[in-house]
Amino acid sequence: MNRTTISLLAGTTALAAVTGFASLNTPEAADPGTAKAAAQLPVERTSLLCPAPSTSDLADTTYTSFTPVTEGTGSDGKAGLAAATGKPATGAKAAKPVLTPADPGKPATGDTSGGDTPAQIGTAEGRFAPGWTVQETTEVAAGTGRGLLGVNCAVPDTEFWFPGASTAAGRTDYVHLTNPDDSAAVVDIELYGKDGSLKSDVGEGITIPPNGSEPILLSTLTDAPQADLTVHVSVRSGRVGADVQALDAKSGGDWLTASTEPAGSLVLPGIPKDATSVRLIAFTPSENDADLKVRLASPNGLITPAGNETLHIKAGMTTAVDLGDVTRGEAGSLVLTPTDSSVPFVAALKVVRGKGAKQETAFIPATGPVTERATAVANTAKGTTLSLTAPGAAAQVKVTASAGSEGGTPATKTYTIKGGTTQDVELPVPAGLKGTYALTVERVSGGAVYASRTLAAPADGIPAFTIQTLPDDRGTVAVPEAEQDLSVLQK
Repeated sequence: MNRTTISLLAGTTALAAVTGFASLNTPEAADPGTAKAAAQLPVERTSLLCPAPSTSDLADTTYTSFTPVTEGTGSDGKAGLAAATGKPATGAKAAKPVLTPADPGKPATGDTSGGDTPAQIGTAEGRFAPGWTVQETTEVAAGTGRGLLGVNCAVPDTEFWFPGASTAAGRTDYVHLTNPDDSAAVVDIELYGKDGSLKSDVGEGITIPPNGSEPILLSTLTDAPQADLTVHVSVRSGRVGADVQALDAKSGGDWLTASTEPAGSLVLPGIPKDATSVRLIAFTPSENDADLKVRLASPNGLITPAGNETLHIKAGMTTAVDLGDVTRGEAGSLVLTPTDSSVPFVAALKVVRGKGAKQETAFIPATGPVTERATAVANTAKGTTLSLTAPGAAAQVKVTASAGSEGGTPATKTYTIKGGTTQDVELPVPAGLKGTYALTVERVSGGAVYASRTLAAPADGIPAFTIQTLPDDRGTVAVPEAEQDLSVLQK
């Protein structure tokens, strides 16, 4: 995704947000000839965007917020969500926040119901900012997309890739675009099917109002139904949060979040062990085809799925392949690497549990590793599965369960994940748990670690579930120390 380059003329830079906003502090004189390593300091401001949860009158939605306790944050700060109504969320007429966290280290929750809940714009400052995580979880009792839908509220950005969308019969997919700023954002949406780009002028120059949100029905952007689509969202001006709501008339639905940025190798962690169907969707924006080696990181090591040893992705075309019940009753994660030359690509999995009329669907996009820390919120005493994958070298991982939203004592466990394996770990559960709790995952040592969390809430024989990947929370930032040099001001 696009990145903002910040030039440091002098002084120590304190990054104030994971969204690209920074403040510059005036430096003190440094001793000549000294050079100090960059310090890891907590971010001071974080923005998160939550899409409108549902249009169903039968929808019940819970928002859960959590900030891990982080050293060096001070005692000030606040956090909250405000409705994206197209108007500034300030003043006497501002709507009451759907939740307001009280302290880091303890989850805060808020509930809504019905189909009129708007998108939410979240801001955390000071001690609430580092690692702030918000989950939107919705239960829909019946109708298209019935089941459990969950999404981690997203950091605003300027580019997103969504392999796994569809305009096929029975699917109703929307891309939700939310603008956190006081000026309009202009967005282009491109669709790529099995034969390449789908020509359409409708997706060009879409205006998202200030502090507002727009759901765009994908079937209005193309005339031809497509079973497997890659959606590319690019922002001409401003920034947005983007998520795809993928709803199926027969097999439920879930939120499809963006794949990590195109890369030559990708990991898709946490396929449920009882998955009855797994479909891999991939796309390369490169001018060259991508040839990939497909492997499954199982509890016992890397294995090659029979009949699906490799994957060929034609340039500019969406490729999909059915992997069936690839996990065969064991925890698993998909590891995609180049067979020869490296070509950047994006990927996601469509995962189905159950059979016949009792099916339910979720998605696993390719994600980045947990370089330092990641957080999953809204966990319950039963129905929560944490999957940890070390595709290369073995890794040691510490997992902390927070206090409950209504009571309980934190608990911690440390695990060793063998290289090339995926483990569904036995979770630490807060003693005396009341309500829901947060899980904080920290890589202690060893190789790269990838993580995802599955929530299950079966009802009426339907194995309702949702999966969230856990990329690094970017709660701290490297702050270089620089020397003041006034000679740059002299001719």
